[in-house]
Amino acid sequence: MIPAAFEYRRVGSVAEAIAALSADEDAKLLAGGHSLLPLMKLRLAVPSLLIDLGGVPSLSYVRDGGDHLAIGALTRHCDVERSDLVRRSAPLLAYVAGQVGDPQVRHRGTIGGSIAHGDPASDLPAAVLALEATLVVEGPDGERTIPAGELFLGFLETSLRPGEVLTEIRVPRSPGGWSFQKFNRRAQDWAIVGAVIATAPSGRPNVALVNMAATPVRAAATESALAAGAGTEEAARLAADGLEPPSDLNASPEYRRHLASVLVRRGLEEAAARDGAA
Repeated sequence: MIPAAFEYRRVGSVAEAIAALSADEDAKLLAGGHSLLPLMKLRLAVPSLLIDLGGVPSLSYVRDGGDHLAIGALTRHCDVERSDLVRRSAPLLAYVAGQVGDPQVRHRGTIGGSIAHGDPASDLPAAVLALEATLVVEGPDGERTIPAGELFLGFLETSLRPGEVLTEIRVPRSPGGWSFQKFNRRAQDWAIVGAVIATAPSGRPNVALVNMAATPVRAAATESALAAGAGTEEAARLAADGLEPPSDLNASPEYRRHLASVLVRRGLEEAAARDGAA
């Protein structure tokens, strides 16, 4: 389908983007476009103005922040995947970025665009949940930070306020055991179900799930069971507890619940093996 008519503006700074967003409540930010443009073609998104951030190169970087990595929101997936700093300090994030879509998508799509879009079927939002990342945003009232666990509110809905721009993702250093298990029909497809395992600062695994609810979500029942001393298999069986998986042409809710348990078990085993090999 063809998108509805819209105006286009390429900005040169974050301040200019904030001003343009604040002046038009129906405006949308354009980064890589791989999340927004398909919605526009289906007319599920009908922005009056597209604000192109491609002219703000200062938002593309990977930096050492001491106890965390600072990643600019416009950093391409392929750059996250290939960064030596990310591979050393947060290897899970580098690996997940390398599993997004296909090479064309990874060379155009941005980490900030993927996270701000908040699609529960997307890989990177679940990764930042498991890694306990912090999001830095700038808006008309200045800068603030949002824990990843407080960002996703509903289907394609986040806690970003009107006029705010996601500028940076801060990822704690996480060299411990990790895993990303993704089940899909073709390599470039959205995950039917995915499971992201990351070692938390406490030393216990965090477990986040892809395409298992209306938002990217943590497997709270599994994490609680592991904290109480449950074994891997027992904890993995609880992966879908309390969740309402979607139903679509690819899978029923029951099938997704089964997949979540299988993928979480595999992920916990792989993460433990990496910890043991360290």
